[in-house]
Amino acid sequence: MVTQRKKDLVYLLVFVAALAVVNAISSYFFSRIDFTKEKRFTLSDITRSELSSLDHDIQITIYLEGEFPAGFKRLQSEVRDLLDDYKAYSRGHLRFAFVNPSAGSEAANNALYQELVGKGLSPTNLSVKTEDGLTQKIVFPSALVIYEGREMPVNFFQNRMGASPEEVLNNSIQNLEYAFTSAIKKVRSGGRQRIGFSEGHNELTDLQLSDAMNSLQGAFEAGRVNLSTISFEGLDKLKLLIIPKPDKPFSEAEKYKIDYFLMRGGRIFWALDNVNAELDSLRGMGSQLAFAKRLNLDDMLFRYGVRVNYDLVADMNCAQIPLSVGSAGGQPQIQMVPWLFYPIFMPNSAHPLVRNLDGIRSEFASSIDTIPSRGVKKQILLSSSPFSRLLKIPSMLSLQMVEQEPDPRAFRGVPVPVAVLLEGSFPSDFANRPVPEGLVPPAALPQKSKPAKMVVMADGDVLKNQISTQDGSPFPLGFDRYSGQQFGNKNFLLNVVDYLTDDSGIIGLRNKEVKLRLLDRARIRTEKTSWQLINVIVPLVFLAVAGAIQHLYRRRKYGFKK
Repeated sequence: MVTQRKKDLVYLLVFVAALAVVNAISSYFFSRIDFTKEKRFTLSDITRSELSSLDHDIQITIYLEGEFPAGFKRLQSEVRDLLDDYKAYSRGHLRFAFVNPSAGSEAANNALYQELVGKGLSPTNLSVKTEDGLTQKIVFPSALVIYEGREMPVNFFQNRMGASPEEVLNNSIQNLEYAFTSAIKKVRSGGRQRIGFSEGHNELTDLQLSDAMNSLQGAFEAGRVNLSTISFEGLDKLKLLIIPKPDKPFSEAEKYKIDYFLMRGGRIFWALDNVNAELDSLRGMGSQLAFAKRLNLDDMLFRYGVRVNYDLVADMNCAQIPLSVGSAGGQPQIQMVPWLFYPIFMPNSAHPLVRNLDGIRSEFASSIDTIPSRGVKKQILLSSSPFSRLLKIPSMLSLQMVEQEPDPRAFRGVPVPVAVLLEGSFPSDFANRPVPEGLVPPAALPQKSKPAKMVVMADGDVLKNQISTQDGSPFPLGFDRYSGQQFGNKNFLLNVVDYLTDDSGIIGLRNKEVKLRLLDRARIRTEKTSWQLINVIVPLVFLAVAGAIQHLYRRRKYGFKK
């Protein structure tokens, strides 16, 4: 009996010593086994490489703290788990903290809210159940990444029109790794890449591009460039050229500079309106002739593999505009009415550039055709809904169109592309052509470009923020001041810029998928009582059987033998 107890004590000491050794070794090494099918708890090689290369401390402050419903608590937990993994791979350089922005007085909270919004963090209104009923609460599902004095906002709540709360939460969780890794990479980049917004052709003004340019300033150096005056050396310093809704034709010299930029592996985002149509003109005159713009870009785009058509997309999935429908007591009666020429494009492509984005609001968009071009790969990013049709121009537009109930039979068709991504080696538009007069390029243009990318969007207003009529200040990009709804235009722009400027493949992290495995509500209703009984009785039976076995074992081993 004594010998057996000594053996048990030795076994216990050996086990404790082995456990202590394993614990000491594990404190210096980090590893985990991910048994999930989609590897949802496994960080990508890009993220691990970015974290392991940190040479200075980085601080992440998450403003998602406080009392939330179950969905936001799950999002909070997922963020915490992800950043725990980040911390383990950062070699001690990453720290994070959760902060409640609503913990102070009302005045202090409002001041903090304004400060956070000014830094690029996006709040959302949340309905919270209390003893007195539902109350509205402002929450910031956002974070701020700070590295060597530089700050980068992270908005990780991915809302989407028409999606259920479970899908919105799931989309947000899927996007967490991309959101944080992309922010860390941007805030660490010392020399910021340059992005040029073209001017000189009645493009969108600085005020209309205010939020677009401000949203890019943290990670990039964004400004205006005039293609008629910029030198070839200046073009060499650009990483991305954005052409935001030009209204005047480009000269051959300017087109040559664009072609020069592309041949050297430059990236271009075309946001073009090929049709002259504006709502302000309709409001002033009641009707307007929609006619073709002559931008002198058709031959160049055709050569690259795309054509922006001279038509207008009329879509039953559209935004609303305020319209005076009469007067009462001398006051005009304003009513929100759907305007078919303001389509909302819902991203259905699985490409990471638009995956899980909210609807993109547009104004007087056109359709796009792709043209075969050797060495150029094309991907449709955005299309109209199946309930749309094309209006050929020239055509007369009138606000009285809203009085006519659209016939659904006339709007049943195949979705038409409105945004296309092109990648590869592009043919030069000036191959075997003389250099335009007055230009002295540093070298002749090659027949084919270096690997390059471009996005062509058949609407220039996707980059335009609305302007307040009270103080002239710009609204956030994608915000509709009439309906108070936030569309996905800003995230679309940020994703396009990330994809076109980044060669590391970091945007591929947006392909990460966390599948929803929801309970069958019908079975829950019919089998609820049965499963409740099983969950209560089976554990008790198991404990009773285990106790009986343990009792019999000890009785046979330690019982006195007669």
